[in-house]
Amino acid sequence: MASIVSSLQMQVESALTIAEMEARKIRHDSTELWARSIQPALWLLIFGEVFSGIRAGLAPAGFTYLQYIAPGILAQSILFIAIFYGITVVWERDVGLLTKLMSTPSSRTSIIVGKSLASGVRGIFQAIVIFALSLILGISVNLSPLNILGVFAVAVLFAMCFSCLSMFIASLLRTRERMMGIGQAITIPLFFASSAIYPLSLMPTWLRVVAAVNPLTYVVDALRALLLPGYQTNLLLDIAALLVSLVLFTSLASISIKRLIE
Repeated sequence: MASIVSSLQMQVESALTIAEMEARKIRHDSTELWARSIQPALWLLIFGEVFSGIRAGLAPAGFTYLQYIAPGILAQSILFIAIFYGITVVWERDVGLLTKLMSTPSSRTSIIVGKSLASGVRGIFQAIVIFALSLILGISVNLSPLNILGVFAVAVLFAMCFSCLSMFIASLLRTRERMMGIGQAITIPLFFASSAIYPLSLMPTWLRVVAAVNPLTYVVDALRALLLPGYQTNLLLDIAALLVSLVLFTSLASISIKRLIE
């Protein structure tokens, strides 16, 4: 029993060390983070403002469309960051860094978890950007400390989930060019086949079926429950769906990551 606990502790420490190492790269070069913050600003300022003037039942009663879309834009910006994380892993393979990392005592799972945790740091930054934009645009969001921490937690889990999916795909495609193409092919369908910018009730039946198995739908619902005062949803179900997706994608990435160095 003691050996199991010791081994688990070592793997957790390895994952945190890798996460810290990856996060240090962000501190030394934060250009990508600031560039990515332009996207949610444009969506809220242009798309959100335009559709706010359309009375088409896009937002539930009691909420403005800007309120309704803000959590969806947050989820979208995190998705766009996380889904391209596999490109970094392919680059590390090309320069030999991944081979060196895989030769350490760290398990493949701790390597995947560590790298995905660093992606979660980027998710927190996007959440801060959304909070700032909401204050600037006068969007009413819940700013209680517990809700803010909840938003950060969901952002981290979501970023981890899709960065793991990205690393799994990278292990199959093995080149940066292919990853760029497949990343773009995945993000747009995932985004529009969710409740990010319009409610599920407006979707045709077949698209609602797709949305029901789309992890992004549950992430957006969880963020709305935390950000919008009085928004009704099954938060426990949303979190459970996110955790199941995270475990699945982490397992797939851990199993297949060795393909990149073969």
